[in-house]
Amino acid sequence: MSATQLAIFAAVFLLAWWLTGRLTSPASRSRLLDIPNERSLHDEPEPRTGGLAILAGLALGLALQALTTPLGDRLDGAVAGVRGWMLGAVLLVAAVSYWDDQKGLSPGVRLVAHVLAAAAIVLAAGLRINSIRAPVLGTFSLGGFGALFTILFLVWITNLYNFMDGMDGLAAGMTVLGCGFLAAVAAAGEGRDLVAVLLVVAGAAGGFLLHNLPPARIFMGDTGSVSLGFLVATLSVWFVSDGLCDLWVPVLVFSPFVVDATVTLVRRLVRGEKAWQAHREHYYQRLVLAGWGQRKTVMAEYALMTACGASALVSLRLSEAGRLALLSIWALVYVSLAAAVHAIESRARHRAAEGTP
Repeated sequence: MSATQLAIFAAVFLLAWWLTGRLTSPASRSRLLDIPNERSLHDEPEPRTGGLAILAGLALGLALQALTTPLGDRLDGAVAGVRGWMLGAVLLVAAVSYWDDQKGLSPGVRLVAHVLAAAAIVLAAGLRINSIRAPVLGTFSLGGFGALFTILFLVWITNLYNFMDGMDGLAAGMTVLGCGFLAAVAAAGEGRDLVAVLLVVAGAAGGFLLHNLPPARIFMGDTGSVSLGFLVATLSVWFVSDGLCDLWVPVLVFSPFVVDATVTLVRRLVRGEKAWQAHREHYYQRLVLAGWGQRKTVMAEYALMTACGASALVSLRLSEAGRLALLSIWALVYVSLAAAVHAIESRARHRAAEGTP
């Protein structure tokens, strides 16, 4: 991290921290309360406008980067185009999400906005996944389906971030960790443009996080979670499009989110339940309800993502066989973790039946 990048990170972090604190005040004109219901993990109404502080931090960071970038690099049409379209797409997603936070929108309207934003990244910015490469197994070309696959990937990661934003400190903390590890991966591959944007995202989420740790004083709302999810998805595609790493690398880094959200969605669809309906069936929610509480659960999630991020960095130095072995180990780890959550729930039910604490 250069001195300029460090200064921009600090400015973004401080702005997000300060503005989030302002938004927690009952006097805030933007104050919008999240009222607890039967699917919530919190008991008291809390403001859910923290996403505005995250977006403000992102805007400041990108503006400062533009001002401090050498003129020659600033005029690089490819990079400028990607950043411009990414910013425009994020603003679309954020505006629709803010409207949803305020008034409530149908799932169809939200989905259309997400697809349009994803299409802008693929068709206008030119970022797409044309092939999927698996260690040892080889490269699988997507051919003409590359654009469609990329749009679906962007929409899915955007929404799973929203699904996983249901516990104090989880989405923001995982963003800080995940973007930090991806910045290290990008630095190893000399992806300096990606490093710069990732640090801005991590700084904005980090400033908000100080007010969102258990017990949270404010939530980010859809404005924050959907926007962060879209950014993480777009930056992951940027990695692959620039040839800095294979798709499984960013997926591994964010696998605590990807695995939990995907497995939970599949289980609900198999039971014929509505995918967009709020619930408390994610693994992290189940741990909280089984008696772990939010602080212990979020610390466990941080530890898991740290291990995933470290594994992604280690994989850069492994052979193809070593990478395949690493991914196989993680598959076994997640199966074991799912079984462990089930066992914890069983013990909690047993204690409840016996009337013991």
